[in-house]
Amino acid sequence: MDADFWLERWRDGRTHFHQTRVTPLLAKYWPSLELPAGSRVLVPLCGKSLDMVWLAQQGYRVLGVELSPLAVEQFYAENGLQPSVREAGQGRYYAAGDIEIYCGDIFALGADVLGECAGAYDRAALVALPADMRARYARHVYGQLAGSYRGLLITLDYDQDQMEGPPFSVRDDEVQALYAGHSEALLIDRRDILAKEPKFAERGLDRLDTLVYRLQRAQG
Repeated sequence: MDADFWLERWRDGRTHFHQTRVTPLLAKYWPSLELPAGSRVLVPLCGKSLDMVWLAQQGYRVLGVELSPLAVEQFYAENGLQPSVREAGQGRYYAAGDIEIYCGDIFALGADVLGECAGAYDRAALVALPADMRARYARHVYGQLAGSYRGLLITLDYDQDQMEGPPFSVRDDEVQALYAGHSEALLIDRRDILAKEPKFAERGLDRLDTLVYRLQRAQG
């Protein structure tokens, strides 16, 4: 799965993954991280998520990362923000208030940028990546965050044989394997959401769980 796949989805308006509200699980569990206000929070593969607005309202400096210029421009326009724009490396930075978005490939970001992020929120990145990219993503991003970072990760668990992703099924055993070595992933919530997501039942699923993890740098 390459960049063109997602760029085409945004161009064609096939963005059913975008939520028109703040994710309830973010509002419920983010305060438990006790991340100091003013911390920089990474939101990978952010699209035009309203979760970034919520995080900024809580006093955080948000750094979103998104491939699609269309998604970035829609985010600022739909939220009444006029961003400044600057070119940097292989991408482009948009910034307005406490929300900055890097429009480019997340793998192009290094420790000079990721290392400034003391927080991370991933609702749509890990589950958007095919299996052969997930280990590289977890290592590249979470292995380079600030040494004492804290984060929230939300994944899905379903029978992958019943539906093609994305979003992909990322079970707990895979999460533990992906983050071992650089991070600790503590499962703090698991719930059946199939009844609230009929479009997934229409695609053939008979079970759909969402899993919530508290992330932090591994000790020792």
